[in-house]
Amino acid sequence: MKAEYLSEASDRAESLPAVLMRVVSELHDVAILIERVEPQLVALHPEDGPNSAERMRVLQGLDLAVQKARGLADFIGEITSDMPEGWAVDVTTALNLVKLADMQQALADGGCRDDHSQPLSVASGDFEAF
Repeated sequence: MKAEYLSEASDRAESLPAVLMRVVSELHDVAILIERVEPQLVALHPEDGPNSAERMRVLQGLDLAVQKARGLADFIGEITSDMPEGWAVDVTTALNLVKLADMQQALADGGCRDDHSQPLSVASGDFEAF
């Protein structure tokens, strides 16, 4: 992935700030999805008691993951706000590393996804056993 100015960029290059803002959106979506899982985990194994040490560690870990995702999103969003629009990048190779097709599409063109911030029953979708 090589950054360059749009006037010098290849046909596949696009605005780096636009790409980074799509990453910000995905990070916020990750935080929302984790937050939606938390209440369901609290309801699991009620026989262990609401304040078991293991349960608290899991919930604290989820809370930390949400804080980190939001922190990264805010950090990237802030540095992107000062970035010249003329900076361009070809994300073709980087997109090939993304394994989730919906995320790959969202990062590629910023198009709306059906599962973006949807309830878990909708967002979970299909699964592949491997």
